[in-house]
Parts: sequence; structure tokens; C-alpha cells
Amino acid sequence: MKKKAVILVNLGTPEAPTSSAVAAFLKSFLSDPRVVEAPKVLWWFLLRLLIIPLRAKKVARAYQQIWWEEGSPLRVITERQVAGLQQQLSAEFADRAPLVTAAMTYGRPSLKETISTLLGQDIEQFLVLPMYPQYSGSTTGAIYDQLADLVKTARNVPDISVLKSFHDHPGYIDCLAASIRDSWQQHGRQEKLLMSFHGVPQEYVDKGDPYYQHCQETAQAVARRLELASDDWAMSFQSRFGPKKWLQPYTDMQLQTWAASGIRSVDIISPAFTADCLETLEELNSSYRESFITQGGAHYQYIPCLNSSETFIKTLSSLVAEKLFL
Repeated sequence: MKKKAVILVNLGTPEAPTSSAVAAFLKSFLSDPRVVEAPKVLWWFLLRLLIIPLRAKKVARAYQQIWWEEGSPLRVITERQVAGLQQQLSAEFADRAPLVTAAMTYGRPSLKETISTLLGQDIEQFLVLPMYPQYSGSTTGAIYDQLADLVKTARNVPDISVLKSFHDHPGYIDCLAASIRDSWQQHGRQEKLLMSFHGVPQEYVDKGDPYYQHCQETAQAVARRLELASDDWAMSFQSRFGPKKWLQPYTDMQLQTWAASGIRSVDIISPAFTADCLETLEELNSSYRESFITQGGAHYQYIPCLNSSETFIKTLSSLVAEKLFL
């Protein structure tokens, strides 16, 4: 029987909430042409001489606000997901259970390092599970690029498969709906539900990226599961960067519109993230909260990511079983 491994892959995180660590992370992340499509030479100078010097300190301060005692929230939660999934798969498949580990697209542990280590443990079959439910070339596509580089240089090509997306998987939709219901039960249901996805430039979608469609399908499926009327909820996009037009409506603008129209309370969740991180803990749960309240809102309820919840771990186990055993 082939020895198998599952690799949970997320974006990555700085090693510390410091300007130097953030600068190193941004350099790696924003140098990827999958993330920023711009003339290479021009972007090289802009990134190193303008963007990183201007953003590193600001981003480091944001990380300092959300950094946990154990380390970066994204890294800590990913480790918990690995442990939870390993336990679940071992309970379900006993000695057939694959080894579970993690890698980051940018930063450590890298995908290359992780696969190299696993090959040294005589792993013969790999399932790479990007922790992005909705596919985008700027996220999951970058993982495919790194795997392609590994394949091109391998004498003995590893047996690797990738779960491209799970944006409409029933288990994932059930997890999101259950998370929202739990919030309603604990904190009450607010006037509106906003499903905020990480944005990408509009031109990426215009060129064929299915991300917007995947986000729509996720949001609509959750709304149906919760039996929401069309005016009970909306979807929006956050975290835009640079002067290009990004997917709309923008989350901050949607919240502003609601506040101006008399909406005083909102629930907000980000189905694009499976682990809480800078974009959820600082941007959604802090910056946008402050903005909504300042503009006249009275209550802003952030609903955390699925993280290492029991329901999500079981969904991940189902996804693995479907790819490796069924």
C-alpha cells in the first residue's frame, strides 16, 4: 500500500510582527506574478523602492495588534487544523490514514521543503489541499506553479494531486451556515448579513479567472441553506490594493451604504478564509467595525472563520476521503 500524505497549504505569514519580517514576507508574496500582474522591471523597482518601505511598518503594526502569544494566528490555526485532521483521519482509516502536514505558498514551511521532507519519509502519494475554497489564479494558481517547478526538476516525479476548489461542497456550505446560526444563537441575529470575500483585480476575472463566479456560488448556497430573503444579505470584496479596479462592491463601501440607509446592525463573515488572519482579525473585526460604528452603526458582529472547528475538520476529512479513497 502506498504511503500517502495530505498537505494543507495556506498563503503564509511573517515570522514575527516586525518591520523586517513583514518586509521579507511582502517581498516574497508581492514578487509573484500570479499575485501582481505588472511589467516585471517596473514592478521590481516599485516594490523594493516604494511599496515595501512604505507598507512594512504599517503592516507590522497591524500584525502586532492581532499576534497571539503562540505566534501568528494563521500559523497557529493551521497547526490546529493539521492536528485535528490527522486525528479525524486516523479514527476513520486507522493504518490507511495519510500523514497530515502543512505548507505555505510564501514563507515557511515552503511547499518545496515540505514535499522534500515527505519524500525522505518514503511518502509516495500526495494530496495538496489549498485552504482557499474558491479558486483564483492568484492563490491556488500559485500553488500549481510551485508544484510544476518541482515536477520539472524531479527525476522521479511524485504522485501529486490537487483539490482545485471546494467552494460549493455541501459539507463546506453546511459549516458556514452552522457557524452563522451559532452566532445568531449566541449574539442575536442582526439586520443584515454581509459575506465579505478577499478581492482580486477585476481584470483577472475579465481574463477568465473563475473566482467571482465561485464566490457568488458560495454566497448563494449559504443564503439558500439559511433560507434568507434577497434583501437579508449581500456579498462584497475586501483587501483591495493599488490603483486598479477590483471586484465590487467593496466591503467598506457596502457597510457605508447600509449605515447611511439606516441599517444599525450587521453580521459579517468571510467565506474566502478558512483560518483567521490579518485580513479577518484586523481588517474585518477591527478596522471595518470602527468604520461602521463611526458612520452610525450600533452593532457589528464578526463571525470567525471555520478554523479548527469540529464540523470543518470533518468536512476536510470528507474532502480527503473523496480524493484519496473513493
